[in-house]
Amino acid sequence: MKLTIATCQFPTSADVISNARCVSEQIRSAKDQQADVVHFPECALSGYAGSDLESYEDFDWTQLEVNTRQIIELARELKIWVILGSIHRLTGNHRPHNSLYVINNGGEIIDRYDKRFCAGDAEEKTGDLAHYSPGNHFCVFEINGVKCGTLICHDYRYPELYREYQKLGVQLMFHSYHAGNMTNQFLVESEKYIGKDVLTLNGNSTIAGITQIAAMHASSSNNYMYISCPNTSASESCWGSFFVRPDGIISGQLKVNEPGVLISTIDTEEVFYDSTVAWRDNAMNGILHSGTPIEDKRSSDHINL
Repeated sequence: MKLTIATCQFPTSADVISNARCVSEQIRSAKDQQADVVHFPECALSGYAGSDLESYEDFDWTQLEVNTRQIIELARELKIWVILGSIHRLTGNHRPHNSLYVINNGGEIIDRYDKRFCAGDAEEKTGDLAHYSPGNHFCVFEINGVKCGTLICHDYRYPELYREYQKLGVQLMFHSYHAGNMTNQFLVESEKYIGKDVLTLNGNSTIAGITQIAAMHASSSNNYMYISCPNTSASESCWGSFFVRPDGIISGQLKVNEPGVLISTIDTEEVFYDSTVAWRDNAMNGILHSGTPIEDKRSSDHINL
C-alpha cells in the first residue's frame, strides 16, 4: 500500500489563533503536494505548557475549540487526514491530556491519543505532570490500508510502547515531538552537562537532540516501522522534523528553526533490510534467544574454563 505523509513544523507558541493559521496553511500546502495525511508536532495548536506558555491557567478553551473545529472542517473540505497535536480538556480540577487528534478525510475525529508517559516526578509537580494527565490507551487506525499508530515525545523513552504497537501490526508511527523554544541558558547548561569533549561524537548539543533521534533509528529498525517525527521549529529547536524508514535510515529532514513541510511517500510492499525478522516474534513472546538451545555440561558450567 502507498501513502504520502506530510511531516510539518512551525514555531508553535501560546497564541492559538497564530498556531491555527500555521496549521491551516501547512494542511493546504500538504494537499497541494498530494499528501494523504498531515502530521503536526506535540501541542501544535494549543501551545506546549512549560515552554510555549507557563501554564494553562486562564487558558481560552473556547478559542481552542473554535480553531479545532475550523481545522476539522478544513480536513473535510480538502479530503485529507490530519494528525493534530493539541490538548484535551477534562472535568473538574483534572489537568488536560496532551493529545493527538486523529481526524479522517471526512472531517471526523476517529480517535484521540493521550500521551501516556508524561515526564516529571512521582509527586506529579514537575515536568509534563505539572500540566497534563497521562493517557491510558493505544491508538491504532488505518489510512488507505496502512495500519498506523501514535505516540508523543517522552513516550520514546519506553520501547515497550513500540513493541506493543508492533504486536498490533502497526506499519507507520506518527510520533509527535516538542523539543524547541529552548533558552540560551538551557543550551549552555546542556552543552556543559554533555561535555565539550564528546559533543562532536554525538552530533548535537542537547540530550533531546541526541537521544530522541537515536531512539527513532532504533525503534524503526527494531520494529520494522516507518516513523514520522515532527518537531516545533520555535527557536531554539533541538532538531528539524524528519522521517525514518523501517531499516532505521532517515529518508528526509527539514532545516532546524525554519517552518516547513516534509513530504514522504511510502510503499509497504517495498522491502528493507530487517536483521531481526527471524526472531522478533519469539523475543516479544519471551523466548530470548535465536536458534535452538543445547544441552551440554560445558555450556551450563558458567564459572570454569
